[in-house]
Amino acid sequence: MKTILKNATLLPEYGYGNRLVSVTVEGARIVSIDLDPKDLDDADVIDCKGDLLIPAFYNTHCHAAMTLFRGYGEDLPLQRWLEERIFAAEDRLTYQSVLVATRLAIAEMLRNGIASFSDMYMFEDAVAEAVLESGIKANLSRSLVSFDPDIKLASDSRFAEFLSLARTYHHADDDRILVDLSLHAEYTNQESYCRQVADYARENRFGMQIHLSETEKEHRDCIARHGKTPTAFFHDTGVLDVNTTAAHCVWVEDSDLEILAQKRVNVAHNPVSNLKLGSGVMPLRKMLDAGIHVSLGTDGVASNNRLDLLREMQTAAILHKGITRDPAVTVAAEMLPLATRNGAIAQGRLDCGRVEVGYRADLVLINRNSLHNMPSYDDYAMLAYSADRGDVLFTMVDGRILYRNGAYTYLDEERLRFESREVFAHYFD
Repeated sequence: MKTILKNATLLPEYGYGNRLVSVTVEGARIVSIDLDPKDLDDADVIDCKGDLLIPAFYNTHCHAAMTLFRGYGEDLPLQRWLEERIFAAEDRLTYQSVLVATRLAIAEMLRNGIASFSDMYMFEDAVAEAVLESGIKANLSRSLVSFDPDIKLASDSRFAEFLSLARTYHHADDDRILVDLSLHAEYTNQESYCRQVADYARENRFGMQIHLSETEKEHRDCIARHGKTPTAFFHDTGVLDVNTTAAHCVWVEDSDLEILAQKRVNVAHNPVSNLKLGSGVMPLRKMLDAGIHVSLGTDGVASNNRLDLLREMQTAAILHKGITRDPAVTVAAEMLPLATRNGAIAQGRLDCGRVEVGYRADLVLINRNSLHNMPSYDDYAMLAYSADRGDVLFTMVDGRILYRNGAYTYLDEERLRFESREVFAHYFD
């Protein structure tokens, strides 16, 4: 199948200036970018009408099924939110509730231009089912916790769930699904267990997802327990020796930044969730200056309450200006890679995140003619400051348009609404 996206505007970095181009997609990849497209026969031709064609977004920290808890447990700090509301609610999760809640999350993400998400949760086989049926991509990880200091991987039921997930879904459907290992956090795991998981990840070439220094309490308590920060703890247990994505990193010290840079850790910045839970603000400028690879995540909607990478990017773009009182501490052009190319790299998807020949066709068309986007003197500034999720005209993943002008290709929106209401009605009765 060949698709030609004609009359598209690309960002200045691609070198076409104000000239409209045609991007040809065959199968999963971009095969040509031309000023004057040829060979229109047997192609699905879409007129982009001068709108902006950009890489799709990569959500590098998410708990998709937490759509079930949107609006539940509001206005609490993280530890009370977890202990008083979320942990008890999660004990009631089932395969079916996670499946339906994940379908809802995927529909929201596709509508918002997200091509891939990194998920850390339970019942990940249900998440995989929803991913495969929808066309989206995902890095899936069964969140691991350990409280017995003598626990061994061979006897751990949660690790057995990871093994089953990996055997069934790792590299499924031309790498649409990748399976990662995941240690939930330092405070939910034993040191010996972390070492075992790290060794397995390194020996078997799995990526890793962790929570890291999300709150001041987490950070201080770790120092009290181990005499070192959470970053140093994970460094010393070998967790950072593999391709690791560390979510949050709000309460990090200068010595932590050195470790994160040295170990090439991918830091997932979750500004909206961190603000809503009152956790603090990640030092974005210091990280970028230290050469740390930063991407963006939404976290779960129970602490956000949306799966919207544009909002994360725009929050990050202005938040750090305000807290540093420096309007130049972040600039518009450096924000988009956090939501696109950097996210793809964090997920191990090195052939994604660019509008270039040979790259996978994960693409989003943004309406440049929305009233709130006019005039667009600078498309980077438009994306960083004015564009809205409603400006997403289509979302393409691996060459297939999965959402376009309010309609889904593989998801039945009305059925999804019905199933979601049924699950919601019975979950908290």
